[in-house]
Amino acid sequence: MNEEQARIRGYLVAQGAKLSPPSLVEKVQAAMADLHAAALAVPAARFGERPAPEEWSGNEVMAHVLAADLYFAGSIVSVLDGGPPLPRSDGRTIVEDAPARPAEAWCRLLAEQRGALFTKVLAAPPAAAPDQRIEHPMFGPLTWRETLLFTRLHDLDHAGQLQKIATAFGASRPA
Repeated sequence: MNEEQARIRGYLVAQGAKLSPPSLVEKVQAAMADLHAAALAVPAARFGERPAPEEWSGNEVMAHVLAADLYFAGSIVSVLDGGPPLPRSDGRTIVEDAPARPAEAWCRLLAEQRGALFTKVLAAPPAAAPDQRIEHPMFGPLTWRETLLFTRLHDLDHAGQLQKIATAFGASRPA
């Protein structure tokens, strides 16, 4: 783990322990709103187009966000239900073979996926599953609360990526 990853992990651990589940959900919902705005900022006619050959399209970014959410949110729900985290899969195929959808459809799918997560988190005791860990490839094993907070950072990171795509295609920054 490099210095930046260790700094982010420290944030996840400290804030995950400090913030209540409703506060964590609020933070994730705010990041989802930023992600939604950034996805809609990409010109609809170019949402499936890559701004450069080595970069993802808006469609690929959102496919990745949903694929990652299946693992992380699914693992949180499983852990809170008393089960193990879900097995990780190779998300590359999911991104490369993603169906073409408009930004609004991707955002709606994410909101639906997260609805079940938020319901489960808000009903869980704050100290539930203290010994269960969800494996993150960069930040190591995380509690469900740390993992939930990670989804916020993940959404914000990809909101920035979508905004760069929008800018590359001549769209202005959202207010």
